[in-house]
Amino acid sequence: MTAAGSGRHVRVVLVDDHRMFRTGVQAEIGETDRTGVEVVGEAPDVDQAVSVITSTRPEVVLLDVHLPGGGGVEVLRRCSALMADAEQPVRFLALSVSDAAEDVIGVIRGGARGYVTKTITGSDLVNSIFRVQEGDAVFSPRLAGFVLDAFASTDAPPVDEDLDRLTQREREVLRLIARGYAYKEIAKQLYISVKTVESHVSAVLRKLQLSNRHELTRWATARRLV
Repeated sequence: MTAAGSGRHVRVVLVDDHRMFRTGVQAEIGETDRTGVEVVGEAPDVDQAVSVITSTRPEVVLLDVHLPGGGGVEVLRRCSALMADAEQPVRFLALSVSDAAEDVIGVIRGGARGYVTKTITGSDLVNSIFRVQEGDAVFSPRLAGFVLDAFASTDAPPVDEDLDRLTQREREVLRLIARGYAYKEIAKQLYISVKTVESHVSAVLRKLQLSNRHELTRWATARRLV
């Protein structure tokens, strides 16, 4: 039975800085008669996200972690009152290419109800949205362990000054380079050009004072970022 066939309905806002990705998600889940999901707005950055979420008051927001203007955590911070509304809470489900522990933990601490990666299927994403609407916590399988480990520990994670020098996008590129992806593969996965990937790699090497991708891979592996 489809979500719509079961009588379920949920209003959703899509927040992601890649227009093509938003279009793809809309096409995959936004046929309300079939899925029960009604996409009532979308936004590419923090300011527009807060504006659209405030004006439409969706039940669930699909939130990318890395956004211009401060990232998903900043959206959560600025929408904290909407999340806390007892009558009509706005709930957030992170949907990101990143599966890094610090990204998962950051948005969950910020108030998101779950975190799934962009490898998720359309039907599973629809089910995840409805579960979040109902108040459940939803995670891609291997990501739940990050959250359990983080909240089981009372110790704050150590500050890594070197890592803090990198932008969120540079961290994404760093992880993919360290995992052995070619520049073309990274460009395709992050919806950016090969030239932009090269610029990010150069910036990472400069900031970390490394000479090549082999040193970069060792650096990332030593910090368990891969």
